[in-house]
Amino acid sequence: MRYKSEKTMREIVEAIEDYFFTHKETPSITEIARAIGRSRSTVHAYLQEMSKLGQIHYDGVTLETPVTSKADSGYSLSPIIGSIACGEPQYEEENFEAYVALPDALFGPGEHFILRAKGESMIEAGIDPGDLVVVRKQNTADEGDIVVALVDNETTLKRFYLDKEQKCVRLHPENKTMKDILVNSCYIQGVAQHVIKVL
Repeated sequence: MRYKSEKTMREIVEAIEDYFFTHKETPSITEIARAIGRSRSTVHAYLQEMSKLGQIHYDGVTLETPVTSKADSGYSLSPIIGSIACGEPQYEEENFEAYVALPDALFGPGEHFILRAKGESMIEAGIDPGDLVVVRKQNTADEGDIVVALVDNETTLKRFYLDKEQKCVRLHPENKTMKDILVNSCYIQGVAQHVIKVL
């Protein structure tokens, strides 16, 4: 290669790492070319030269940067998608904030999302305003689970019970000063698994 642009090399490394942390796999040459607005042949030539210089590892099959080579593949990228009321049900527009890498060893496999708690109805369960609640996405729950429940297009975080006497769903706040919410039905969006404290 007659001239190696430092800017292009940085763009290639960023494209590889961005793709890896989004998709949990390395991108193809076509995907890198698309990301940086260059031809496949130009990207291929850069990859070969960058590998010779020790900036990346590329052997025609494996493509790694120093960052991706050390990354643990046993994690899930989970979005922080806004806040949820820990009080009266409250509609929250799904508001993407960021992605967080959650290690499978700590949080378990499966698809998760993260919500920021608002209100004080779950404080006796250790969920305070501002805490991040890691939720496993699922539409079923066992009695006693803390769930993200959708009630009449409004979301709330409560403990889930089936009230057989009143033949309804009872959404129980973990705060002695607050009353249960009784509904005929609700849609379970997920079950809370962990709380990340915000200090």
